[in-house]
Amino acid sequence: MSSSQSGICPCQGATGRPAILYALLSPSLRARPSVPPVPGHCLCRQHRPVQLCAPNRTCREALDVLAKTVVFLRNLPPFCQLHPQDQRQLLRGCWAPLFLLGLAQDTVTFEVTEAPVPSILKKILLEEPSSHAGSGQLLDRPQPSLAAVQWLQYCLESFWSLELGPKEYAYLKGTILFDPDVPGLHASSHIGHLQQEAHQALCEVLEPWCPAGQGRLARVLLTASTLKSIPPSLLGDLFFRPIIGDIDIAGLLEDMLLLSQPAPAQAESRCRVGRCWQH
Repeated sequence: MSSSQSGICPCQGATGRPAILYALLSPSLRARPSVPPVPGHCLCRQHRPVQLCAPNRTCREALDVLAKTVVFLRNLPPFCQLHPQDQRQLLRGCWAPLFLLGLAQDTVTFEVTEAPVPSILKKILLEEPSSHAGSGQLLDRPQPSLAAVQWLQYCLESFWSLELGPKEYAYLKGTILFDPDVPGLHASSHIGHLQQEAHQALCEVLEPWCPAGQGRLARVLLTASTLKSIPPSLLGDLFFRPIIGDIDIAGLLEDMLLLSQPAPAQAESRCRVGRCWQH
């Protein structure tokens, strides 16, 4: 069995440990031979760190997507009328797939290039044994890998191939936003009902009673299921950290929503989810 088939990078030994040169010269590994290997030492092309080719433009487009996400939530009375704690929990649990749907809807494209990194030998020679006592971790935070970014681009391209309309995107966002399985919710059963309404609205707009519509609905739901495979940390590191640094995206959305959210009107409280998302 090859190293790639077994899930071990070719740049590492059969046990998944760093290359012999690194093991021999690294003072931290000599001091702690039983410490597990650090993933950041992988030399395979797919695992090498990458960065945006045009970070300023891409970050600006990503911030625009966040702003549109806030507008969507602000104009969604069923969400605005939830308990504030439930709003925060849903935002923290669902902001990443909502953001990805926004990228897909706005057809945000981007390219990446390999990020410059110091050689392993340079890291070894500059490493201070005392600074790694008890941790075995490098001080610099790893950047997104090529493999992770390519999977993100594949997911976006899958949505573009579906050619969804504004209503379909809106209803799909509703099925993702109102997730009753998010921990810490006060009204999980009510939120589950809202999710069912959103799903029903999505089914109706896709016309599942037609054979072509049934296949399209299955493709939409299958593609949507891939969104949760993309970690929120990847989105923050790729789209925001290069320009605005480390930031709590969910907290930023909370602040933006708080500043822009109007007081809910009594008449809006009776609006059904399917009708509200059409605006």
